[in-house]
Amino acid sequence: MVRTLVPRRTAVAAVAALSLTGLAACSGDGTDPAVPGAGGGAKDDLVAAAPVAANLPAGSTMEKIRKRGQLLVGGSLDAPLLSQQNPATKQVEGLDADFGRLLAKYIIGKPNVKIVNSASETREALLSNGTVDVVFQTYSITPERAKQVAFAGPYYSSGLVIATKKGAAGITSPADLKGRTVIAGANTPAIPAIKKAAPDAKIVTFGSDPECVQALKQGRGDAYVQDEAVLLATAKQDPSVQIQGKPFTSDPYGIGLKHGDAQMKQFVNDWLKQIQASGLWAKVWKNSIGTVVPGEAPRPPAIGSAPGSE
Repeated sequence: MVRTLVPRRTAVAAVAALSLTGLAACSGDGTDPAVPGAGGGAKDDLVAAAPVAANLPAGSTMEKIRKRGQLLVGGSLDAPLLSQQNPATKQVEGLDADFGRLLAKYIIGKPNVKIVNSASETREALLSNGTVDVVFQTYSITPERAKQVAFAGPYYSSGLVIATKKGAAGITSPADLKGRTVIAGANTPAIPAIKKAAPDAKIVTFGSDPECVQALKQGRGDAYVQDEAVLLATAKQDPSVQIQGKPFTSDPYGIGLKHGDAQMKQFVNDWLKQIQASGLWAKVWKNSIGTVVPGEAPRPPAIGSAPGSE
C-alpha cells in the first residue's frame, strides 16, 4: 500500500544477518506480547506444508539463488504485523516476513532468508545492483515505480488511513487535512495522496514508521497518513495513537524484482497462485494481520490486476 510503506531505515542497507530457518509455529513460548500478534495462541506451522519448485531453468535467477542457499530479501525489522524482529526470539515475524520465507523454501527447499533492512528510497537501487533478490516491504505497485523495478503480484491490498493523537478533534476524513501539517513516510504513496486530498496541507516526512509515530506524539504534525495494516498494529501497541475513519485509498502490494527479469516474475507469480490455491496465503494472513483484524482472511487480489504489475 502505501508504504509502500514503510520506509525504513535511512541507511542504504544495514544487513540483518538473520538466517531464518523456520516460520514461527509457536505460541506463548518465547513470544513477546509487546509485539502485536505475538503470544496470541498457537500459530500454523506454514513451512511444513509449503511447496518446493521441482526444476529450475538453467542459468536463471532462481537457480543462482538455490545454489547460493539463501534468499536475499529487502525488508524491514520494525514494521508490526508485517516484518518486525521479536526482541525475545530474534525471529522476524509478520505477513511480509512469512511470505519471504515461503518463497525461499519454494526456490531453495529451505526457508533460508537474509533480510537487508532497506529504506523506501533505496529499494529500487538494491534490486538493480543485485544487493537483494526480492523486496517484501509493503511495496505499493505504481506505474511510476514499474519503470524501475518489476512487480510480481499483487499479493495483498491495503489502504491509507489517518492517525492522530488520541482525543484530537477535527480530523476524521482526508478533507479535514486541509491547512494542516501532515506527517508521511519519505518516498511513499502517502505523499501524493495527501496532496490530492488537501493540496494546501504542509507535509513533513521521516524515514521510518517509528520516526513518524514519534513525530506525531511530539506534536510535530496534526496527523499521520500511513498504511492501515501498519497503523492497526501501532494503535494496538500504543493507545495514545488513534485511527480516524476508514482507508481512503486502495493500495496493492507487490513483490519487487529486478527490472527486466520476466522469467523470475513469472516464477514468483506461479508460486503465488500455488499458495493462494492451497490455503497457505490465508494462513499467513491469519498468523499476522489476522491476529489484530477479526474475521476470515480476505480474498487475495488477482495477480496482474494492478497497473504496473501486468
